[in-house]
Amino acid sequence: MRAKGRAAAAAGVALVAAMSLTWVQAQQGGVAIDADDIGGTVTSSKGPEAGVWVIAESTELPTKMARIVVTDAQGRYVVPDLPRSSYQVFVRGYGLVDSARQTARPGQQLNLKATLAPNPRAAAAVYPAAWWLSMAEIPQGALEPRRVTDEIRGCLNCHQLGSKATREIPASVMAQAKTHLEAWDRRTQMGPVGPAMGANFKRLGEQRAMLSNWTERIAKGEAPNVAPPRPSGAERNLVVTWWEWGSELDGRTDGAPTNLHRPTVNANGPMYGVSQPTDLLLVVDPLEHRSTSIKVPTKASKTGTSPQPSPYWDQQQIWERYSDPRSAAIDAQGRVWFTGRIRDAKNPAYCSSNAFGKYHPLDTGGRQVMMYDPKTKQFSEVDTCFTADHNQITRDGIMFFGMNNAIGWLDLNAYEKTKNAETSQGWCPAVLDTTGDGRIGDYTKVKEPIDPNKDRQVAFSCYSVSINPKDGAAWCSGIGPNDNKLVRLERGNNPPATCKGEVFEAPPTGVTPPAYGTGGIHVDRNGVVWQNWRGSGHLSAFDRSKCKVTTGPNATGQSCPEGWTFYRRDGATYANAPTIFSDESYLTQLDEHDTLGLGPDVPVYGNVNTDSIEAFVPKTRQFVTLRVPYPLGFFSRSAVGRIDDPKAGWKGKGFWSTYSTYAAWHLEGGKGAKQKAVKFQMRPNPLAK
Repeated sequence: MRAKGRAAAAAGVALVAAMSLTWVQAQQGGVAIDADDIGGTVTSSKGPEAGVWVIAESTELPTKMARIVVTDAQGRYVVPDLPRSSYQVFVRGYGLVDSARQTARPGQQLNLKATLAPNPRAAAAVYPAAWWLSMAEIPQGALEPRRVTDEIRGCLNCHQLGSKATREIPASVMAQAKTHLEAWDRRTQMGPVGPAMGANFKRLGEQRAMLSNWTERIAKGEAPNVAPPRPSGAERNLVVTWWEWGSELDGRTDGAPTNLHRPTVNANGPMYGVSQPTDLLLVVDPLEHRSTSIKVPTKASKTGTSPQPSPYWDQQQIWERYSDPRSAAIDAQGRVWFTGRIRDAKNPAYCSSNAFGKYHPLDTGGRQVMMYDPKTKQFSEVDTCFTADHNQITRDGIMFFGMNNAIGWLDLNAYEKTKNAETSQGWCPAVLDTTGDGRIGDYTKVKEPIDPNKDRQVAFSCYSVSINPKDGAAWCSGIGPNDNKLVRLERGNNPPATCKGEVFEAPPTGVTPPAYGTGGIHVDRNGVVWQNWRGSGHLSAFDRSKCKVTTGPNATGQSCPEGWTFYRRDGATYANAPTIFSDESYLTQLDEHDTLGLGPDVPVYGNVNTDSIEAFVPKTRQFVTLRVPYPLGFFSRSAVGRIDDPKAGWKGKGFWSTYSTYAAWHLEGGKGAKQKAVKFQMRPNPLAK
């Protein structure tokens, strides 16, 4: 019998035995629970505590696991459907200090006593990193405030800034520096991208003292004077479950629980992920509560050596790796696809000599494509000419990838039949029909002067790619601090000759503050492109069907202001720059199949410096914050909804993501902490069982 069947049978017997007890407890003023729940009330010296988290954590299962819920307006809570185990249960909330942990088992009523924080510093210990970073003051100098914060925001691509690990200088680093500024100059050179990170920091000139002044003030006892809001409304219906996986050296753990378009693929099965620094394929079984790791094979040479040692790991080269895997996805057959280095950079000759290579030659590539088949437990490698990274698999089995100035694709069905990497892949640059004749003819390349009698290739970044399910067109978004465009590419019926591009830029007026610094995108079933803006913190919806001009000499990018709609949430901002957020949104995903219960096609994006993902409900035009309060450091890069049982309501579905900061030891707990696979579920009310 499958683990689910065994668990369901056991729970059914226990439920019948506990029904009368549960009813009595409810009549006596307790919270109604089942035999696999823990429930009660949270109170402090001020009375019931609403909108605080109750965390039940177990270390007795095969892997560490926790389930987290939010109290209702009367301070009541129910932690539902717990596997049989002993749990350490405690309360965390803004305005509180963590309560003492109490031991409990499923089926137990447990009232918890919350402790009010004695001072702002104690209260802020559990604030997300952005609220600590918001204390920083942008100094005047040669660079305008936006340029300064853009450079600092670049750090958030890999790390939280404001976490305990970053707002405090490690003693080993401080011992080699006379000032906090010298310590920052040193610490920014650590890690495999240390030279680039350190150079970016130095480019801030004297204004880089913004961060050293910030950590000096914190070292002297200062703390944020603005608290994050507690969960309210639908946010109190959230149930978060996480499982520990991987190793203490992991980082950037992208994950995939199912196929994007067929959410019942791999139902009740493992969550798969990849850890970039440790060359691991990660697996967690949510029924057995067990995690495993599989080394990803490769012929590539070593990369990731750090010029500076880590203050946590001394001289150990913890960032060295070979396959460098990223960006996991699952196809309709349940196979796990991801990107990684299968070889060194030089491409096969056909990448410059076949039809695609002649049209847009690719001499080198960073990552290629890998596949793991859970049935055979075997890896396959596909040698792509393009550098593969973030991707999306279409309903008909085409896997698209973004890169600089082009898109690439791999036909999974064709590769399955032929195992021929060359004939199964293709790529195209973006060439605009600026002559307006409806086709792409002779064109000027990116660095060539514009010729009004020729079409024109445009430069663009495609860090995030998404496919319109209505017409099959690919959409691309970059992540540069000054990026402000969307690029659309049609492959046509005979690529590359029939590839055609369009470019759309955000309007320069009408939005306060102006939208800048694009991020991730996802196209919904109506063809609307949802895009988060890393720089300004906006979320936009772009509807090409509203455009009056899409091609021809008048399609200048800003020729479709009527297609754009912008939204902006509240958030933590810098102390002396109230319009600039101290966080960053990463990639946008759609909850296509309503696994969160907020409606279909709800756009969701990770706010990497706030321990949360943000869901935007188009019908109400409201943001819903889904926060992971423990352990501090939740950092989402990717998220996908899965349906395990379509008939089971909220219990039969969930929205999955991962902790994905670059360094596991930056999480709450420090050295020895591990990344997590995370499942979000939204029940109808905070006490639903």
